[in-house]
Amino acid sequence: MIQDRLAGWISDLTTLQELTERLARTATLDEALHELLRAGAALVGARRGLLVLEPADGLGPDTTVGLGLTRADLGHIETVPRAATAFGRLLDAPPAPPGAETEIVNADLLADSTLDPRHRDVATRLGYAASYALPLSTETAGRIGAAVWLYDEPAEPGERQRHLVGLYTRQAAEHLARLIELDRARTTEATLREELLPSRLPRVAGVQLAARHRTSARGGGDWFDALPLPDAALGLAVGSVTGSGPSAVAEMRRLRASLRAYAVMEGEDPVAVLSDLELLLRLTEPARSATALFAYCEPALRKIVLAGAGHSPPLVIGERRTEFVETSLSAPLGMLACWEAPSVEFQPEPGETVLLYTDGLLHRTGDPMDRAFARLHAAAASVPKPVRDDPDALVDHVLRTVLPDGLDTVDSDEDVVLLAARFG
Repeated sequence: MIQDRLAGWISDLTTLQELTERLARTATLDEALHELLRAGAALVGARRGLLVLEPADGLGPDTTVGLGLTRADLGHIETVPRAATAFGRLLDAPPAPPGAETEIVNADLLADSTLDPRHRDVATRLGYAASYALPLSTETAGRIGAAVWLYDEPAEPGERQRHLVGLYTRQAAEHLARLIELDRARTTEATLREELLPSRLPRVAGVQLAARHRTSARGGGDWFDALPLPDAALGLAVGSVTGSGPSAVAEMRRLRASLRAYAVMEGEDPVAVLSDLELLLRLTEPARSATALFAYCEPALRKIVLAGAGHSPPLVIGERRTEFVETSLSAPLGMLACWEAPSVEFQPEPGETVLLYTDGLLHRTGDPMDRAFARLHAAAASVPKPVRDDPDALVDHVLRTVLPDGLDTVDSDEDVVLLAARFG
């Protein structure tokens, strides 16, 4: 008997360790929620379930995920009065210390005369007859959610199953709490970062603008700008600050604001604009470098003068040509004691689009730089003729072609910025 018990304990501990390790390997909140549901179902012997994430501090994120339940099924469950659901009673109950929370067992829902009529209808429609629910809470974060597992027939987990799932959910709640804080930080940083970039592109006669921005998982320092200048001119800029996180975002904000000021004062001389920006960076952030490209455009003349600092050359896309603008090789800002590089002047033809972008577009491909440039050129050359007249559609085509299969939206260490200007 003792040997059987020891074997059972060892088996339980092994199972618990394996499930906990699987959960610890989840990197996103959504992955962790689904893994918790799946592991809990295996521990209590259920086939379906749902998890309601609702942190008690009211700061979110609030969400509901299901196991073996479609979005329509979850919608039906949400029509049940909250007080009649197990997760509602758990989430709305007075706070209890971790380990002291009350589980809710409904071994035979349809035989329960006190069951809410709407709950009975939904259970019959979805085909579940019993449920087992546990709260999710930690000592520091308090209650963060509740998990409910559903049985197709009247049933309830045994004492051993309850013990195991209780141990597991306590560990899982700690992991979820950490991911919630990370998700909040990422959301705040992404919101702040988006607010620092232009909320809308200016309208300037003779040119149509479009832009796309994809933020990296850690929040990088890529940026773009388009601003009207005196004499009906237009300034276009893209850039990238080394590093990631809040410090890179803050420096990106400062450089972008400074470039705007320099562009208004001396925008017709892009070299002077970038020289001033380099001096500012060297004096205020000597340990940081940045790449930048600034173009002074006169749409009425279809004339562009640009200068770049360690930045990839623009791409001209038109009916008769698809080619990179030949720019001089120059170091990034902050890399030399005194930065200066000659400017380049060129003239797009009517209907041609000038595409500015950051290196993140190339790095996300995973290819060597020469192959990444070739991929970008091929994507631009393959733009369908009807799309060439719409810079928004053109940018989307290039983005999806260079970064297929969701690479443009997947979590990455690289920001991506594209800014397109089509000249009439």
